[in-house]
Amino acid sequence: MSARHADAHEVRGRGVGDAIRSWWNALTRPMQWLMGVPLIALIAILPVWRPPLLDTPGTDFGGVMAQFAMVALIAIGLNVVVGQAGLLDLGYVGFYAVGAYTVGLLTSPNSPWNKMGANVFFSTDWAWLSCLPIAVAITAFTGLLLGTPTLRLRGDYLAIVTLGFGEIVRLLADNLTDVTNGGQGLSQIAYPHLGESEEKPYGVFSAGNTGGNVNSGVWWFWVGMAMVIVVLLIVGNLERSRVGRAWVAIREDEDAAEIMGVPTFKFKLWAFTIGAAIGGLSGALYAGQVQFINPTGFNVINSMLFLCAVVIGGQGNKLGVIVGAFIIVYLPNRVMSVQVGDQSLGDYKYLFFGLALVVLMIFRPQGLFPARQKLLAYGRQVYQAVRTPVDTPDPPSTGDPESTPEPVGGGGR
Repeated sequence: MSARHADAHEVRGRGVGDAIRSWWNALTRPMQWLMGVPLIALIAILPVWRPPLLDTPGTDFGGVMAQFAMVALIAIGLNVVVGQAGLLDLGYVGFYAVGAYTVGLLTSPNSPWNKMGANVFFSTDWAWLSCLPIAVAITAFTGLLLGTPTLRLRGDYLAIVTLGFGEIVRLLADNLTDVTNGGQGLSQIAYPHLGESEEKPYGVFSAGNTGGNVNSGVWWFWVGMAMVIVVLLIVGNLERSRVGRAWVAIREDEDAAEIMGVPTFKFKLWAFTIGAAIGGLSGALYAGQVQFINPTGFNVINSMLFLCAVVIGGQGNKLGVIVGAFIIVYLPNRVMSVQVGDQSLGDYKYLFFGLALVVLMIFRPQGLFPARQKLLAYGRQVYQAVRTPVDTPDPPSTGDPESTPEPVGGGGR
């Protein structure tokens, strides 16, 4: 087969996603930013514009997009653990709960911290923002505490331990009534007090701002999207560093990575801690957005949905898991207005996602947008160098028969 026919066969074998990714990787970094910024701006105005084909008739589209930004953060953090390092975490909702309860305990009037009058360290207007780094730090420390004794386990054993951790966090929140207010939850959680006026006395981020296209959901979506961009930049740089290459090696074969000198436990602990910090950031975003939390919002079902976003989008592909998060959030809200008997079609989301996972595992187990296996160090330069054709000149002929190479087979000599 000639080189031209081989290239044509390769093009026919690739899907649409591979063609788009190849085109994107061929662009220089400035061109990627030049094309990415307008795309980000277009996504940012979607909740304001509310195109008819994307709008959700049964619920507010701005609130749906705010929920999508929150789940996208969770999917990116879980992708670090599951997709990059290959660690099966079934209790990721526990980190999400720790981040939310950190903000709730520091700012809610129902918490012991607030009842003792100890919240003088936090301004009323900026309490949520000042609690954000605290929630991230506490959640990262929680991931460090959990990972230190448990990350020596592998596979199903690690999955069982993490599943138990998620349930332990939920049960603690439900039973420590003197601290977490139990099943009654924590209300009046702080949020950014911006844009206060006579029409909006509590600001644009208040849950009471429900009028118009630019409501509180849209504002929280913009905040969540800014967090997603920052986290994507950080995680992307980690992927291209020594840390990311170690994660990929551990994911592919932990024993081989350890034989080659990779300190596997250290890098698995890094992945667990970073993933936990991102989950805590999402939990803090959730607490400020809904301004009320209770243990029922952190059950194991939500943890499975978060994992579904990673599996459907494509493990190891940080942009693919964002698409998976959009599918998980958007589709149930899109069909919420469709009635099947006495129930909404959105109530069957667990059935639909379960069937989708079965079909996906049969026909495309790598997910909708799988991670491409390629060199992580200097990947762009290597890719462009390989794809650039190089014409090799023929060796010069000296006319000396002794210098002419003899054909394979020896001829008749």
